[in-house]
Amino acid sequence: MSSSGVRQDLSLLRDRPFTLLLVARTLSMLGVAFGPVAIAFGVLGLPGSTATTLSAVLTAEALPMVGFMLVGGVVADRLPRHRVIAVSETANALAYAGLAAAMLTGHTPLPLLIALCAVSGTASALLYPALTGIIPDVVPPERLQTANALLGLGQNSARVAGTVLSGAAVALLGAGWALAASGATFAIAAVLAALLGRSLRGHGRGGGSSMLADLKAGWHEFFSRQWLWVVVAQFSIVVLALQAAHGVLGPLLARDELGGAPAWSAVLAAQAFGMVVGVLLAMRVRPRRPILVGVLLTFSAAVPSLLLGVGAPLWSAVAGAFLTGVCFDVFGVLWATTMQREVPPESLSRVASYDALGSLMLGPVGLMIAGPVAELAGVRPSLIGCAVLIVLVTFAALLAPGVRGLRAPDPRVPAPSPGTPAPPA
Repeated sequence: MSSSGVRQDLSLLRDRPFTLLLVARTLSMLGVAFGPVAIAFGVLGLPGSTATTLSAVLTAEALPMVGFMLVGGVVADRLPRHRVIAVSETANALAYAGLAAAMLTGHTPLPLLIALCAVSGTASALLYPALTGIIPDVVPPERLQTANALLGLGQNSARVAGTVLSGAAVALLGAGWALAASGATFAIAAVLAALLGRSLRGHGRGGGSSMLADLKAGWHEFFSRQWLWVVVAQFSIVVLALQAAHGVLGPLLARDELGGAPAWSAVLAAQAFGMVVGVLLAMRVRPRRPILVGVLLTFSAAVPSLLLGVGAPLWSAVAGAFLTGVCFDVFGVLWATTMQREVPPESLSRVASYDALGSLMLGPVGLMIAGPVAELAGVRPSLIGCAVLIVLVTFAALLAPGVRGLRAPDPRVPAPSPGTPAPPA
């Protein structure tokens, strides 16, 4: 990697709108990183709590995230995306402040926890499509991959800090204070997103058509690209397995056999640190077949669950999580950049909402069944099952010609406008 190339990439940090977006996303991800550890061990620490209790609370967040995702896509294509982000971050801040207050005061009835998590899930459903769509509003097309990589660097650094600090905060101070810290970071992110304002290239297209017509148009853009819907279908199963493994099974194994929250935080932090390292590759690597490379990299998602399932030492699971992090960061940048190049800007948030809906729709199923399955079959066999599922569905995705054949634009040729079909493989 040449120093001139790195300097050119980092010059994007001098762009005020991009820097505001970068800082907002980094702080928001710091809050997100605190959430899983704080919620998991906060709920598991409640009197009479079981694995099924944790599944119920996490499912309450995941269901509205899936249920309102398409609405979020329409909203983000109609309204100024920075405002959608600011409102969503504010709602997340309020939800986490409520969870923190519940944990700190000891008033933790299950319906209250479920309701607050549902608010957070709804906010996330509005947030994700706007985040995907706003990047072409902030940077020119030739800088999309660099922007996605730098955003990934900030978010992944926050994941490392958040997962490490959250484990320490839960162990030393309790889950309530970790949740309070999450709420504060969401609030600051909301303010920064609101400041983006006039600097953006896109300002929303208004609401001239019905929501149903918008959804149909978005579906056409989504389903007309085989590589897109095949990988989304693949990830619906991958996310089911990862939600079960990371949301329920991993914390259960850590609590019962690995020493509690610090051990599970080490696994999550290793994956986050791997994603930081992966930025160095994602910024510079430009494969001619980005989707094929990305799908091959997702095999790595099975490694940590397999190692934990077979009883390998904790350090090996930590190393496996690091590998997963590196591979997932490269995949994420290639995926986001390809989608931003191939999909028209005016439809991008709706397509992103179909992407997120398809990818996340089975996540609640993973959370709901993980606790009961672990109680019936055991935690370790359940983790092995998650790993096998990931491997099988990834092999299936590779059978699609669109996944194998989509080519990135030749950098020596001027880039076509987003949505223009790529040349055939």
